[in-house]
Amino acid sequence: MSTRFRSVRAAVVRACCILPVVFAASFAADRPDPPKVVEEIVAKVNGDIVTRGELAETLVEMEKEAKAQGIAGPTLQQLVEKATTDELKTKIDELLLVQKGKDLDINVEADLNRFIASVQSDSKISDPDKFHDWVHQVIGVPYEEFRLRKKNELITSRVIEEEVWRNINIPEAEMRKYYEAHKADFVRTESVMLRMILVSTGDGKPETVAAALKKANSLLERARSGTDKFSDLARQNSDDPSAADDGLLPTPFERGKGADPKRELNKAIEDIVFNHEKGYVTDVIQIRGAGFAIYRVEDHIAAGQATFEDVRGQIANILTKPIADPKLREYLTSLRQNAFLQIKPGYIDTGAAPGKDTAWKDPAQLMPETTTKAQVANQRHLKKLLGVIPYGYAGVKDTASATPTTPPVQQTPVNNPDGSPAR
Repeated sequence: MSTRFRSVRAAVVRACCILPVVFAASFAADRPDPPKVVEEIVAKVNGDIVTRGELAETLVEMEKEAKAQGIAGPTLQQLVEKATTDELKTKIDELLLVQKGKDLDINVEADLNRFIASVQSDSKISDPDKFHDWVHQVIGVPYEEFRLRKKNELITSRVIEEEVWRNINIPEAEMRKYYEAHKADFVRTESVMLRMILVSTGDGKPETVAAALKKANSLLERARSGTDKFSDLARQNSDDPSAADDGLLPTPFERGKGADPKRELNKAIEDIVFNHEKGYVTDVIQIRGAGFAIYRVEDHIAAGQATFEDVRGQIANILTKPIADPKLREYLTSLRQNAFLQIKPGYIDTGAAPGKDTAWKDPAQLMPETTTKAQVANQRHLKKLLGVIPYGYAGVKDTASATPTTPPVQQTPVNNPDGSPAR
């Protein structure tokens, strides 16, 4: 499922975490222990907020990732400038898609738990607290933030698939025309597509290894008997990240190399899968340091010119993407049109919906007229706090209504018998 929209998802989904921008703030003397560190809110998106620190950290992470990929010089500078221009748009896109996923009751907990389990298995740390510390140290963000990022990524992917990709149909005549014009692109070397079930051996203790082997043999029996689909068994039981895609490994493997070097098959596994046709299920194979694996040959592609039927899905993806990209932008624009969205002056949403009023409205201007000294003092105190939130409060939501509340009707003053104002 994910292979046909992975590129769109990668372009849309960017993980981000909060990096505080620190301000010194003074508060009224009647508050005993006021917070001293605050984070500026720059946009409100329905019930969520975007902070200046989030945007800053997103840029830092993007530049760091680009440098890790060897990008430098003018190319890096162009990427940074583009990201700086679109940073608010990207964050609003992400929030709107995640919010839509919740509206659609999209549940990704099973996929999320499998992903976390696979990371923990790779870390070889069974103790939860130590694993959380390891995540913070290696990945650079607290465990809770790491988990939330992945959850939002999964939700976003599902929304794009269901709301955009699923509604695009390419006529067969158009796909055949493309095939005939690009036949040379579909001359292939021999390769296989694989599904995998991995049963982790966890901490490597003898009893853990024995339990993993027993489970793997049971899954193999079920897969070969036909009582369960291999894809279902992988989704429900595999400890590999591919479980989220029903065990499907993301790229074809050619003899002697994997399309993805990180997932290159070792020689023993390669000799087995290349000697069998589509549908073959291997014996349980032990992978040192990981666990016990079972592979299914999902497709065995012969060398030579691929037929149209062989590459129908690939061509559909090629022709769908240039249609899906603008449709995704249209979809995000429609989400903006229906959203409560306010943006502070000085910040620009480059994906703004035409005609949409996103002007920042100071909540202080929406308060009823004050009538007592205590209310006046309290209002002055509140004005110092408006537009900022104490740093460290997780999941802060803006609960202000999209439209101002109706001020109370002013009552006719009541006087005392001597004519003085009643208090």
